[in-house]
Amino acid sequence: MLAARSAVTVTPDGIMQTALGFMAAKTLLSAVELGLFTELAKGPRDGNTLAESLGLHSRASRDFLDALVATGLLHREDGVYSNSTEADAFLDKNKPTYIGGIIEMANTRLYPIWGKLTDGLRTGQPQSENAPEKTFADMYADAERMRHFLSAMTGLSVTTAQAIAARFPWNGYRTFCDIGCAQGAVPVHLALGNSHLTGAGFDLPVVEPVFREYVQSFGLQDRVHFTDGDFFKDPLPSADVLVMGHILHDWDLETKMMLLEKAWKALPKGGSLIVYEMMIDDERRTPPGLLMSLNMLLETQGGFDYTGADCTGWMKKTGFRDTRVEQLGQESMVVGVK
Repeated sequence: MLAARSAVTVTPDGIMQTALGFMAAKTLLSAVELGLFTELAKGPRDGNTLAESLGLHSRASRDFLDALVATGLLHREDGVYSNSTEADAFLDKNKPTYIGGIIEMANTRLYPIWGKLTDGLRTGQPQSENAPEKTFADMYADAERMRHFLSAMTGLSVTTAQAIAARFPWNGYRTFCDIGCAQGAVPVHLALGNSHLTGAGFDLPVVEPVFREYVQSFGLQDRVHFTDGDFFKDPLPSADVLVMGHILHDWDLETKMMLLEKAWKALPKGGSLIVYEMMIDDERRTPPGLLMSLNMLLETQGGFDYTGADCTGWMKKTGFRDTRVEQLGQESMVVGVK
């Protein structure tokens, strides 16, 4: 007698986890908004004391804190809460490794527009209030809004900047320039990780005071400076290495190619361009890059994310002779040599 085949049990658990994933996400976003992790960085607190310091209602506080325990962001022992190792490192506003700026932007800007994804999918049009903007000039006209955005870019870039500082072969180069440098996280961490380097950040003139303040907080003002300009209108600065992080995905293909061509012209022979993004995997099967590309649909007129193979193809078409792709955690860098 043939053995009966065991029945395969199919459950909707994975579907439900994805469908309701926004609940866990919003819990984290609210915790950062409330300053929870910064408060706990001062020391462990019992639930009542912590709820009072954060202004939480008694009905909400226990479930909120324990939900963060359940997602691994907090620890709890005998009713006393403390940060997880990751939360302490990356979600305390007083640490230079703080990535909460991008989480704050996700809370106030990205979370609302993702509620309009269906409209974006049907129309192909951005859903952000910033959609009519062709450049960042309008956003930067509001000083507070600009600072929030620049801080968000630091949160998005800081760990990737540290990886590039450690893994790119900097021994063969002396100078660098970060194109669209924002607050300055990339120049700072490249300089911190490589004492022989001097570098610059290139961005619109209004960014300079924020950049200088950030650089000075690390004591690097003698090695890292600011160069003002508009990469649509001006030639790019010359340096041994140019860096473009989270730049190309903001624009359509024609603009991407224009920026790559400008970089090629600015580099000396043997110089390198580093492009880093949350890229789509070549098989288009893992979420981060694909979801980021949908985010570009919601936020920009023509932006989209791309694969490493796409980027190396564009670089070769521009004139770069040697190209390679390297994974840096969730993000990837593509290197092209002139």
